[in-house]
Amino acid sequence: MKKTLIGLFFLLVLSTFSFGQQLGFRISGNTKKVSIPFETYNNLIVVPVILNNQIPLKFIIDTGVRTAILTERAFSDILGLNYSKKYLISGIGEEKQIEAFVTNNVSLTLPGIRGRGHAMLVLNEDYLELRNYLGTDVHGILGYELFSRFIVQIDYDQKTLTLTTPQYFRQKRSYQEIPISVEDTKPYVRGMISYKDGREIPVKLLIDTGASHGLLLEENSDEQITIPEKHIKSELGRGLAGKLEGNIARLSSFQLGKYAWEDLIATFPTSNSFLDSLKYGGVERNGSIGGEILSRLKVIMDFPGEKIYIKKGKDFRDDFSYNLSGLVVKAKGSRLNTFEVIEVRKGSVGDEAGFIQGDIITSINSISAKNMHLNQVTNFLNARENKKLRIEIQRGSEKIKKKIRLKSQI
Repeated sequence: MKKTLIGLFFLLVLSTFSFGQQLGFRISGNTKKVSIPFETYNNLIVVPVILNNQIPLKFIIDTGVRTAILTERAFSDILGLNYSKKYLISGIGEEKQIEAFVTNNVSLTLPGIRGRGHAMLVLNEDYLELRNYLGTDVHGILGYELFSRFIVQIDYDQKTLTLTTPQYFRQKRSYQEIPISVEDTKPYVRGMISYKDGREIPVKLLIDTGASHGLLLEENSDEQITIPEKHIKSELGRGLAGKLEGNIARLSSFQLGKYAWEDLIATFPTSNSFLDSLKYGGVERNGSIGGEILSRLKVIMDFPGEKIYIKKGKDFRDDFSYNLSGLVVKAKGSRLNTFEVIEVRKGSVGDEAGFIQGDIITSINSISAKNMHLNQVTNFLNARENKKLRIEIQRGSEKIKKKIRLKSQI
């Protein structure tokens, strides 16, 4: 099934904070490695985490953040954790200040992995609305602490995360080795983009498992990087302060090592989308690679050795498509099975069919929304070009039936 490009960018990092804590992730017992099953939502990796040996939660694995983040203060309050500092963080994309607190000496336990003595940033409110935009309960984010301690293999096909103690890691011959640089705790890699007019541009990109997009490029990072003439304006995702705007277009190709993708989709955020972004800090780069590309590969991250190893995954040759219906939907309600249209892209088939913000999707192709997950809904809305959909909506007290045929605008 085609993947969707909802583009939830979790643009967070504690690049300005120094906690002075001794991080303590260790593999339990005397084993050299451990495999952890994960779930994927919009190309994001979600793993089970137990907070302070008491509360089972779910965290996103994100190479773009330095330390653990808890997005809902209610859980740390339940545990009676003490907050050592309070911060006001500038939000992303809009002028807004976000309240956050630091708590220390936190225990984080994953299957086969124990972590002690961690500092954790706790958001005062769930500014990201992860559960609504992913359709599942997600409570936080884990990043550099894991990748600095272990060699991390991400198998998107088998949905397993394998962590190996560095001294016991052995390179797999079937993988290509590619050098990376780890700067301000985040991994960067060199690649090559090409435009349909023949231009080829070398780029430095953040490897960002915490973003749903495939390839994100920043115009102001290089005068050669421009938005192709054929593009669409769209909401790209969400940051701390709300939605992020930008443009979507196709490139001729993107090459990473010996692997290349053609006719792929790239996102171009508006020039001020990443001002005050804590995720990117001051490192010079041209953009980032997210889950839509990474999920087409098998990836091994070696932060200590500043290398990655990659090989093709089963979805390597899948076509790239972007929200063919033009409808952006989020999940609501205690069971996350009420699906509200929150954006209708101008000029899309959803726009032409008369969908509006606030419409509640009650069924698609005679399948009740109550029996679906947000992933299934978004997969329907981005299934394939020319796919016909019969969608029933609730608008106020009125039930309305609509028919659309999926179509790309780029």
